[in-house]
Amino acid sequence: MIITQATIQDIPAVLALLKANHADNVTDKTNGFVTTNMTEQQMAALIEQENGVTVAKDGGKVVAFALAASWEFWSEWPFFAYMIEELPKFSFEGQQLTTENSYQYGPVCVDQDYRNSGIFEKVFFASLASMRDRYPIMATFINQINPRSYAAHTRKAGMAEVGRFDYNNNHYYLMACSTNF
Repeated sequence: MIITQATIQDIPAVLALLKANHADNVTDKTNGFVTTNMTEQQMAALIEQENGVTVAKDGGKVVAFALAASWEFWSEWPFFAYMIEELPKFSFEGQQLTTENSYQYGPVCVDQDYRNSGIFEKVFFASLASMRDRYPIMATFINQINPRSYAAHTRKAGMAEVGRFDYNNNHYYLMACSTNF
């Protein structure tokens, strides 16, 4: 198993894993899901401009990934634009969250055949380390109807719930952690 930053060649495999785990394509949501869609061009920009795609490969096959980028990168998505507006309402360890001191992590996906193998933690912490020099705080959201993601991020990754917010008739946890682990 290799954990590394993605290259342009990894885009088809990352997008396939993203699509397979997207809420639109998952019937049993208790097993986890993601809600962010990305085009090939957006994924290429994420890789080239932000170095924001951490992947796990088993024999060359992408079996997990975590996305991470500046709030500026994510701002073209209406959901993230809303989060940017809401961000200053929340704090982590006494610091108000801003677009300067935090970045948006996620989604993260693990191939079903590799779940509960420890790969989530490896990809999570590698992604966190990849952003450490740029930001002291990582922030993300978890849909409240996704208990698998909440459990993984609180129990395995040590993230803290710093608040809750609503968007488009969905309810979310705002999560954060230090990049200095």
